[in-house]
Amino acid sequence: MEILIISGLSGGGKSKAASFLEDMGFYIVDNMPAGMILKFAEFCSAGSGRYSKVALVYDVRTADSFDEFLEVLDTLRKREYGCKLLFLEADVGAVINRYKETRRMHPLQERAGSLEAAVNQEIALMTPVREKADVVINSTTYSTARLRGELLSLFGGSQRAAEMQISLVSFGFKHGLPMEADLVFDVRFMPNPFYIDSMRSRTGLDPEVRDYVFSFRETEQFMEKLRELLGFVLPLYREEGKTVLVVAVGCTGGHHRSVAVTRALAEYIRSLGYQVTENHRDMTRT
Repeated sequence: MEILIISGLSGGGKSKAASFLEDMGFYIVDNMPAGMILKFAEFCSAGSGRYSKVALVYDVRTADSFDEFLEVLDTLRKREYGCKLLFLEADVGAVINRYKETRRMHPLQERAGSLEAAVNQEIALMTPVREKADVVINSTTYSTARLRGELLSLFGGSQRAAEMQISLVSFGFKHGLPMEADLVFDVRFMPNPFYIDSMRSRTGLDPEVRDYVFSFRETEQFMEKLRELLGFVLPLYREEGKTVLVVAVGCTGGHHRSVAVTRALAEYIRSLGYQVTENHRDMTRT
């Protein structure tokens, strides 16, 4: 069983982290008292596997002293639970701005007297917990996508290799652009098989049409540059935390050139290790 304890500063990103971890298959429990953590871990380990990945959110709301929690953490680490502690924080200014945006009150603000004093007080209180952390993430400059990508890299397990899916769509410009497309490539400059009688009723999936489209030097040059571009940007999209990237390839009607190019791109992107889906939106439309 894998137990991940999420702790850190209020406004440091714990809620978002818990949400992303839930999407990754973790069972999330928020604000569990330290005295219940061991019993809950024993309950989960005795189960049928439903709770094989558990993430517990534990922070300053739970107790003024973290001595009991630190003892529980040491006990969990000695047992065969695979327990890790993730600590999320942010700079004081970033935390203050986040609270101003949400108009929520910091859990220590009433006692501390001001938001800034509350944040600094929490930093001091949480120092012993931070020192025990396996992973510390300072989310000050993190976008939501980057935080998700970082967590996926750290705790995603087998999901890491499949973290981004590439959706390839061929289409015809006369039927309109795919609204969901992230990248759009226009291949209407290529010689059109539509004007050859024997190919007009065929599609880019037919060998005769495919061979015709790729028989021209400009097609091969375009594909070479396109492969170079995608080989460069796909890892960057993945690093940013993109889960689905939609790449659209269009020709006039969506029957021939765009279909042939989309099929070739699918083969290339799969060779890079990505999951690929292929959809020829307008191939059967008139």
